[in-house]
Amino acid sequence: MRFQVWAPRADTGVDLVLDGRSRPMRREAGGWWRTEEDAEVGDHYAFVLDGGAARPDPRALRLPDGPDGAAEVVDLDAHEWTDQAWRGVHLAGSVIYELHVGTFTDGGTLHSAIDRLDHLVDLGVDLVEVMPLATFPGRYGWGYDGVGLYAVHEPYGGPEAFCAFVDACHARGLGVCLDVVYNHLGPSGNHLSAFGPYFTSRYATPWGDALNLDDTDSDEVRAFMIDNALMWFRDLHVDALRLDAVHALFDDRAVTLLEEMSAEVSALGTRLSRPLWLIAESDRNDPLTVTPREAGGLGLHAQWADDVHHALHALLTGETQGYYCDFAEPGVLSKVLESVFLHDGTYSTFRRRTHGRPVNRTTTQGWRFVISLQNHDQVGNRATGDRLSATLSPGLLACGAALLLTGPGTPMLFMGEEWGASTPWQYFTDHTDPDLAAAVRKGRRDEFASHGWKRDQVPDPQADRTAEQSRLAWDELTDEPHRRVLAWYRDLIALRHRAHDLVDPRLDRVRIEHDEDARTVLVHRGRHLVAVNLGAASAQLSLGTPASVLLAWDESGTRIDGDTLLLPGESATVLVAG
Repeated sequence: MRFQVWAPRADTGVDLVLDGRSRPMRREAGGWWRTEEDAEVGDHYAFVLDGGAARPDPRALRLPDGPDGAAEVVDLDAHEWTDQAWRGVHLAGSVIYELHVGTFTDGGTLHSAIDRLDHLVDLGVDLVEVMPLATFPGRYGWGYDGVGLYAVHEPYGGPEAFCAFVDACHARGLGVCLDVVYNHLGPSGNHLSAFGPYFTSRYATPWGDALNLDDTDSDEVRAFMIDNALMWFRDLHVDALRLDAVHALFDDRAVTLLEEMSAEVSALGTRLSRPLWLIAESDRNDPLTVTPREAGGLGLHAQWADDVHHALHALLTGETQGYYCDFAEPGVLSKVLESVFLHDGTYSTFRRRTHGRPVNRTTTQGWRFVISLQNHDQVGNRATGDRLSATLSPGLLACGAALLLTGPGTPMLFMGEEWGASTPWQYFTDHTDPDLAAAVRKGRRDEFASHGWKRDQVPDPQADRTAEQSRLAWDELTDEPHRRVLAWYRDLIALRHRAHDLVDPRLDRVRIEHDEDARTVLVHRGRHLVAVNLGAASAQLSLGTPASVLLAWDESGTRIDGDTLLLPGESATVLVAG
């Protein structure tokens, strides 16, 4: 078996420690060290640079004792896949479901998550987005501090469990999207700097030095990231990757990492005969992110559109603090539902500068923008991790779902949203470094104390209880109002899948009538209309055409008289003209 590691910083030599026995490795061109040794699956190994401490393989496929322990030899081909007939999933027209493995079920593992996949099939979603699995120190966390980028976090079940999860999803017709983090690592358990110049001080980031994507000796760092992406697609059969915070990938090269990754993934998709997708989280509000490379863009397939979330959140809750400050202004809802970005070259009060670039509504299709009412960031980064269901009535939840699931974007649900889960989803960590744990605890409480919260109201991220109370309570699905909310989500998704107007991606075919005083919204989607009444009292809406009701939150109270709709308070309906 060949063992190899890129370690240009090693001076006197690199030794392979294989099951306790040390062997010298030979130096080769480009800073690589290699050796061939007899090894079996399950053997443990590490590298020793210049006689120092043993360190795990940066490309380890399994880290059974965490990122500070030895790596384990793994054969990813050993899994007996059953998805040979799987031909992938198309992002256009899909509904995404975001979940965190550790809190999705009581078991908190990939195997226990398999037991809940039939719920997702019944719900009607198409693509399951799994929050980061790359291993990190400790038992639990959100996953955005991963350091073993090639290894599945052991408490979740390791690489074999993820293979089984992907296989089980494909058997049920569900695609799998994996959230990956290439903009930073660690900070705890990060050994990359001992091997080579994986980081550069040219750029400052919230996490320290930036990944070295354009400085001296950066070719192998870029290859480290691209090879990782290709591994998930090729060897673990995922269908999409969600790239965390691509605006924090500092890259001054003519051909950026994202363009290079896009080209490599496209080529791999051709070889595998199935579509592969790259979805960016980006704070730039730049449609060039999802513009094809041939047209001068980065070539990613889709991006999260936070402006849509912010507008819907402000509409439903009335919140205007922080980054919501611009989203309660007149005309905001119409602009984001028709054009995606509120800030498209306009002044952002929160940023105190001009922000964004306009979307060309005639050439850029709506499915390229992932939209949501809730996601891990927008729930978990609130002081107490409160969901919309903590403050909104079931009727208002239904209104939000109607606007989300009938638009031209690609809708994404956050686990439990579909039944108005009563459980919070809070910020939780299990840092093994006591200084880091104390700093995170203090930083979290300082941040929200500055916004008026009492320090003891902010959950301790390091407390076991914070993670435990963030687990979904599946037994509440059969209770009201959860059962009714779940039925509404199911019906909306089913209607979206069968009504072509509701998945039409053409942004220039969307027209919004928003009466901000009456708190009503009427969305025109071809022959279909979506009517929402956020007010407490019944409202009359002129439809401009005779129509019939396809789906109504309040079936008994919704009435049509000619082309006038009587819509009860805090309710929504979907209609078809004619």
